[in-house]
Amino acid sequence: MAIKPQKTDLQRALKNCRGSFAIVGFFSLFVNLLMLVPSLYMLQLYDRVLSSGSQVTLLMLTLLMVMLLVVLGALEWMRSAILVRVSNRIEMNLNQRLYDAVFRMSLYTGGQSGSTQALNDLTSLRQFLTSAGVFAFFDAPWIPIYMFVMFAFHPLLGWMAVGGGLVLVVIAIINHKSTNPPLTDANKFQMAASGMTAASIRNAEVIESMGMLDNIRSLWLRNNIQSLSHQSTASQRAGFVTNFSKTFRMLLQSLVLGAGAYLAIKQEISPGLMIAGSILLGRALAPIDLMIGSWKGFISARQQYDRLNKLLSQIPSPEDKMALPDPVGNLFLESVVVGAPGSRNPIVKGIQLGIDAGESVAIVGPSGAGKSTLARAMLGIWPCLSGKVRLDGADIFSWNRARLGPHIGYLPQDIELFDGTISENISRFGDLDSDAVVRAAQMSGVHEMILQFPDGYDTVIGATGGVLSGGQRQRIALARALYGDPVLVVLDEPNSNLDQQGELALAEALEQMSAKGITVIIVTHRPSILAQVDKLLVMKDGRTEMYGPREEVLPQLMASHSANQPKNPVPLPRPSAPKPVLPAHLKGNM
Repeated sequence: MAIKPQKTDLQRALKNCRGSFAIVGFFSLFVNLLMLVPSLYMLQLYDRVLSSGSQVTLLMLTLLMVMLLVVLGALEWMRSAILVRVSNRIEMNLNQRLYDAVFRMSLYTGGQSGSTQALNDLTSLRQFLTSAGVFAFFDAPWIPIYMFVMFAFHPLLGWMAVGGGLVLVVIAIINHKSTNPPLTDANKFQMAASGMTAASIRNAEVIESMGMLDNIRSLWLRNNIQSLSHQSTASQRAGFVTNFSKTFRMLLQSLVLGAGAYLAIKQEISPGLMIAGSILLGRALAPIDLMIGSWKGFISARQQYDRLNKLLSQIPSPEDKMALPDPVGNLFLESVVVGAPGSRNPIVKGIQLGIDAGESVAIVGPSGAGKSTLARAMLGIWPCLSGKVRLDGADIFSWNRARLGPHIGYLPQDIELFDGTISENISRFGDLDSDAVVRAAQMSGVHEMILQFPDGYDTVIGATGGVLSGGQRQRIALARALYGDPVLVVLDEPNSNLDQQGELALAEALEQMSAKGITVIIVTHRPSILAQVDKLLVMKDGRTEMYGPREEVLPQLMASHSANQPKNPVPLPRPSAPKPVLPAHLKGNM
């Protein structure tokens, strides 16, 4: 027996709104019945009022018509209001879940799929649910009612309505077949162009400094032109089909009016039925015509729905995990093999080591040895291809991240601060504890520097640090890592942007962390920081080359480094001195 795939959160959200959609469909029944009022009113005017000349009949029919059309307007407003509430409910039920899914997709792909397109898709889908095109789906099932009434007027009028409806259905299919491929391609190129624009804004300084703007703009323009080309193709085809549909419907209404006149001359129907039939035909074909005109929105909504379902199925909602005791800081790696997210190629290969709570370990090695990858695995950012990273005996991935996060400090290589004040960035945008913020800033040696700013801790900075230099950003990010007295701190190249004063502040911070019993992992290239750690892990090609107490490993590391240096280095050639240039009057005497 085949197992049915589980529904995504989007599908479940739509299923939970079935009752509201059913109410809209129920209201649509009466809306479409009341749509018959203008035709019946016209029929009564021609067949009763004009023939009898009764003003009382005219007055009563008019009052009844006004009352029914007011009810019609109220019902249309109510079903529109229901769809607005349904769309808001869907977004409110999904926005946090989708935000987490976008974030985790970026995390699992190393930032390669960190687009906010999914959030835009949810907004666009919500807007589509409140558009006029959606009502065509609710009105279409009542088309047979209008057809039945047309047959009641006269079989000829009924068959003309059926034939016209079939022609419009064929037009709708042609519209879908002709516009769907170019619209899909247009959306693909538009997303590529948007991604290029976002990347250009993030790297504006690099692009400007190295004169890359023309090249980057050319790449963006290429995608943009492709998107415009496909969009224009789809629009031209849709415009032709829409105008043809509109012309055909107007022509058919006129032909029905002519056929009604012919039948009235033969006295098979009354003049009122002639007018009412033409009006009723327009109403019967209106939903199909509306679908054709709104087909671009239908296709876009379908693509948005598919993309959202794909994302939500790829990133399932995390399961609630049992709360574990607050961690102490013991870290153990069991034959850990780690690769970049989405790749099966290992970068870290079989690392096994134990770090007791309160110990400090420096990870050193050449570029590409896998140091930063190992640090990410220790934090549970990148999953292991095999093996386990255990914090206090528990798999790092079995911890509830919201509960574990306050006990972890992380300083990445690429410093990212967020729009807000310095104090908000240090406090990780949680409940602001002023004392804890100041303690973290003092511990990282940045307190006095912050006080020099005109607004102190209330200084507003942007995502790139605003008025801060690279070293200042790094020191504030260090304070953020130390906020809340974490038990495990991972520092990836913490002194890459620091001057001598910053190096001294970092050394003092490491001493304070050691005194507090904080487990510290440092990834570094600089030997100046090695004097502050308890152990050294030397990596090469993703493997452990040496590991042990600093006093034992450091001499071996230095000896290995000296052995790899050339014994008789070849001196660089000196530039030859330029030949003297003699004055012209002396050249002849040489």
